[in-house]
Amino acid sequence: MSSKNTQTSPAPSAPDPGTVPARSRNVAAARRAAQARETWKEFSRNKAGITGLAILLAVIALALLAPVLAPASTLDVTQLTSPQNDPPSAANPLGTDPSGRSVLALLIWGARVSLLVGFAATAVSMVIGTLMGMAAGHFTGATQAILMRVIDFFLVVPGLVLAIVLSSIIGAGVTTIVVAIGITSWAGTARVVRAQTLTVESRPYIERSWALGASDAHIIGKHVLPAVMPLVLANTTLTVGSAIIAESTLSFLGLGDPSSISWGSMLKTALDTGAATGGFWWYVLPPGLAIVVVVLSFTLVGRAVESVINPTLRGR
Repeated sequence: MSSKNTQTSPAPSAPDPGTVPARSRNVAAARRAAQARETWKEFSRNKAGITGLAILLAVIALALLAPVLAPASTLDVTQLTSPQNDPPSAANPLGTDPSGRSVLALLIWGARVSLLVGFAATAVSMVIGTLMGMAAGHFTGATQAILMRVIDFFLVVPGLVLAIVLSSIIGAGVTTIVVAIGITSWAGTARVVRAQTLTVESRPYIERSWALGASDAHIIGKHVLPAVMPLVLANTTLTVGSAIIAESTLSFLGLGDPSSISWGSMLKTALDTGAATGGFWWYVLPPGLAIVVVVLSFTLVGRAVESVINPTLRGR
């Protein structure tokens, strides 16, 4: 009896474990890229947001190119030949200040400090507010009660008054203003982030993560943080404008660095030298208008981002 040889098909080889995470990362990256393109598409439909973004990019470009457009030597009072408080002319389009320096050059250099303080103080505020908000929404019991009382304290105390006190204690300077504004302006962000955290943690997939033994760090880092970041981003663009106003106010009150030029220090100099009351409008209006335009631009961008994140606001 002859036996028949049976051929068995080889068992499928198991996929390389190293390729699975890489493939998952590629899929996640492609998904994030598609979401970013869709977000930009929605943002570009908002004409006010695009206008604000264009103005901000122009101001940032001028601030970065300040050493090229207006060399620091042009602000050295020992090398100036222009008359003091000279009205706008071909040589000085925005006139000169009480020291004979070009107001246009001061305006360009002042943008560097004002924008730097605005972005740095907002970064400090967003980090503190995001961490405190997520912690207050995630934890319960005594931890939540303590965190909420701290948030309520910073909400009730006037931020500008507390910033003035901190600046007076630490000492005048740009770093002092950044720290003072950042520490006193995070409570509003924390409230918003806490509300979003409570909404996220009430969803079913969070309960499944808890059932599978996920830790607090995993829940906050993998689920809560990605969900609250779009909201934090929208709030950031609105907070930068408030930080620039706060910096101008503190500099106007003499709590800034006297050796640096900012829009607030320009207004203080105009007041101290009598330019504001002497009719030298070309030294008072440019920094004031610059603050208004930049803050308005940040507001327009923030509203546009908010309308992208919250579809119910579109079309308003």
